[in-house]
Amino acid sequence: MRKTQLAIISVLVFGAGAGFWFTGRGSPVAEAVRELPAPVEASTVTRRDVPVYLTALGNVQAYNSVLVRAQVDGQITEVAFKEGQEIATGDILAKIDSRTYQANLDQALARKAQDEAQLDNARRDLRRRAALVEKELVARQLFDTTQAQVTQFEAAVKGDDAAIEFAAVNLGYATVRSPIDGRAGIRRIDKGNVVHANDSAGIVTITQTRPISILFTLPEDNLQGIVKAMAAGPLTVAALSRDGQMQFDVGELTLIDNEVDRSTGTIRLKATVPNQSGLLWPGQFVTARLHLSTLPNVLSVPASALQNGPEGRFVFVIKTDGAVEARRLELGPIDAETAVVERGLKEGELVVTKGQYRLSQGSKVTVARAGAVAVRRDDNE
Repeated sequence: MRKTQLAIISVLVFGAGAGFWFTGRGSPVAEAVRELPAPVEASTVTRRDVPVYLTALGNVQAYNSVLVRAQVDGQITEVAFKEGQEIATGDILAKIDSRTYQANLDQALARKAQDEAQLDNARRDLRRRAALVEKELVARQLFDTTQAQVTQFEAAVKGDDAAIEFAAVNLGYATVRSPIDGRAGIRRIDKGNVVHANDSAGIVTITQTRPISILFTLPEDNLQGIVKAMAAGPLTVAALSRDGQMQFDVGELTLIDNEVDRSTGTIRLKATVPNQSGLLWPGQFVTARLHLSTLPNVLSVPASALQNGPEGRFVFVIKTDGAVEARRLELGPIDAETAVVERGLKEGELVVTKGQYRLSQGSKVTVARAGAVAVRRDDNE
């Protein structure tokens, strides 16, 4: 029994030793595996014009927004819009029972006609008595009284004009019209309900979405650069999806807020976007990409080539013998796609953009796919 146990132990020890021989660090098999070139993707270092962008989370807001309220009291006799409908300035939204206001206008017109008749009669009396008073056939006091009546009736006619205008305005308010172009929201009142002037609920909210505004914030460190660039000419702002994969529209930076937020150390900016496609909606969150400037004829590599090391950013450069060299870089502006190289690379060199996790200094590689850095267009092209 004891001999059997010793035999089993011997077999296990031999097997472990053999496994170490074939799989250990010094084994020929392991060395051969390590010498196999690692497949990678690469890109050529090129010179080109590189746009500099500042990116932030933005919130879409209506260019104008109006809560339409009734300006006179009365019963709603007609609702003339559909929820979600595109509305033009002056379009009828609702009608309020106007009979009372029409009667007030008619009454004011009648009063004016009455006063104008009295004024006309007083003026004729004044002309007659003016001729008689010169001949001393009429007392001066009677002439003065008639002149005072003319003045009184002239004032009454002016008051009638004001009353007519007031009544006409109220009659006009009985037809509720849109003050702006935009889109109607949810109807807040139905036909048959009684409304009062300046009810807090209102009738409907109209939002102007063509154009539309985007509000976003950037660190205050960018303020001077933005002010300088804006002074040189308009700055474009692209509205992108949250993941940055889809561009909704491109507009122009229209406002830098007049103060820095002391609690966050940021500045608020506003861009105006045409939004003719209607893809942007008030309240929506987007990625706002501000085109600050363009660096002419600079070395650039894809951002995917960059690696982080203990001494900073580096890339793996593929040498002519197929081995890679870890090259430390001094970089300029970097975004999600492109990094500007200030020092560390030469035009035409090949850098690894995918498969770096397998590599170390001197590793052999085979390039599965190579290409130049893709040239991006500016937002305003």
